[in-house]
Amino acid sequence: MKDVKLAIIYYSSTGTNYKLSKAAEEAAKDLGVKEIKFLRVEETVPEEIMKTNEDWIKHFNDTKDVPVASIDDLEWADAIIFSAPTRYGNLPSQFSSLMDSTGPLWQKGKLVDKVVSGMTSAGNPHGGQEGTLLALYKSMMHWGAVIANPGYSDPVIFETGGNPYGFSTVGGSDLSDKDKQAIKAQVKRTVGIAAKIKA
Repeated sequence: MKDVKLAIIYYSSTGTNYKLSKAAEEAAKDLGVKEIKFLRVEETVPEEIMKTNEDWIKHFNDTKDVPVASIDDLEWADAIIFSAPTRYGNLPSQFSSLMDSTGPLWQKGKLVDKVVSGMTSAGNPHGGQEGTLLALYKSMMHWGAVIANPGYSDPVIFETGGNPYGFSTVGGSDLSDKDKQAIKAQVKRTVGIAAKIKA
């Protein structure tokens, strides 16, 4: 696992998916992954709009120094953990902009066999989490990527809502120890599959 190059790429307006991604980064380090890029999706909403939500503008300002993800990072990685909130059961437009920029890599086959997995959040327990992860994975299928959804590969997944598509939570929630264990199980599966492909 330690030779796998892992990119953790998130979009977060008020901080939940940032927390999920930080938990994934911590898990990857615990698992011995040496090369990790922690990256954010570029914010495209004007600051005057963000300022209408105190939590949004605060999180934006607090995380300005996190490097912005590019297609070069996608090409570099062996495995990618994505995290983004749901927007009506779909991906946020900011996240879709990154996906829409991957055409040149896709045309050259540079995304084939990337091992990918997704996490998400919504305002309530049934706010579109599964739909958002399925929307993400549709793009991954076009890439020819290997989708490393957690399934029920670890008992802790049953204890944290049982989402086989990827870890999900209610926006604004703090992560429990069980939540962090479920995220670690998902990271372990993702990086483990990438290591087998790379071997």
